[in-house]
Amino acid sequence: MPHLERLLYASTATGRTDSLLNMATILAESQRNNARDGLTGTLAAHDGRFIQVVEGTTSALDALLRRLAPDPRHRDIVVLDRRPITERRFTEWTMASSRLGPETAPVLERLMATPDTSAAEIVALLHEALEIGQSRAA
Repeated sequence: MPHLERLLYASTATGRTDSLLNMATILAESQRNNARDGLTGTLAAHDGRFIQVVEGTTSALDALLRRLAPDPRHRDIVVLDRRPITERRFTEWTMASSRLGPETAPVLERLMATPDTSAAEIVALLHEALEIGQSRAA
């Protein structure tokens, strides 16, 4: 059985992160590619940055990182965490959009600015933002 890993990374957007068209394009491409590659996760865009959690096999995550590196939509990719996992946290989403609202955006800013923040806290916040967005849509 292939080993599962969770990757958390941040990057600087080269385009507007508040553009619905930009985000819809990125999400649609990610969903298509991730469905093909067996990846799940979520993407948040905030203040000119992307923060993404992706789960999958080691080889699929390695391939993803190779595709992301030359992608002109962002730069300065920083892997915040990569670790083995026993189960996926984002099983329902090939790529979801964790929309950061007034409750979650300041918390993410604080977490990203704190050097000793655990990746688990950021992953939990993005999952919470995803669930808040879903409950508002229902």
